[in-house]
Amino acid sequence: MMIEPLSIRQIKTMSALLVAALALPSCVSLSGKAPTSMLTLSANSTVTAGASYTGLAKDAMVVLVPEVPRKLDTNRVPVQINIGNIAYLKDSVWTDKPAILMRQLLAETLAAKNGTLILSEVETAGKAENYLSGQLVEFGVDESGMEAVAIFDAVRIRKGQPVEKRRFDARNDLTKIEPEEVGEALNVVANKIAEDVATWLSAP
Repeated sequence: MMIEPLSIRQIKTMSALLVAALALPSCVSLSGKAPTSMLTLSANSTVTAGASYTGLAKDAMVVLVPEVPRKLDTNRVPVQINIGNIAYLKDSVWTDKPAILMRQLLAETLAAKNGTLILSEVETAGKAENYLSGQLVEFGVDESGMEAVAIFDAVRIRKGQPVEKRRFDARNDLTKIEPEEVGEALNVVANKIAEDVATWLSAP
């Protein structure tokens, strides 16, 4: 029987399939690179199960998602290397953008510490008269100072009353700039901001 020789194209195809087959085990190996660290914020003060809040929609508070500068409009953690340079923390991302996580933390803390009825704009059907807004100015790491930094410019808006604005600043020392320690430190400063805002809003 005469065997027809393989064409160059067939040889290349078989070689590609062989390479893919050899590479497959490494793609599913359990000993590969560890997954990226996922950071989140957890409130120190939380609403207990079964707790209920009652009130008129107009008296509820709407906590808006803070505005952020471009460097914070991402799921990554900024590291301020010097006055003109920013990098991002390796092997680590937020579970959501910092502004959204901060909004959730503020809402939970205000409800737990102040007993505030927190509703969304949709839930108030446009009748809300109390808003907490603001800008998350800083939320990351200052390498030169070896500290986690959070700066929040809070804005309180109440119908018929002057708008109030106040800056809140919290810092926590770091011994090393690594995902686990940075995540814990940023959770500390975020909670400090949220608790200070709650104290401010509870004042007569």
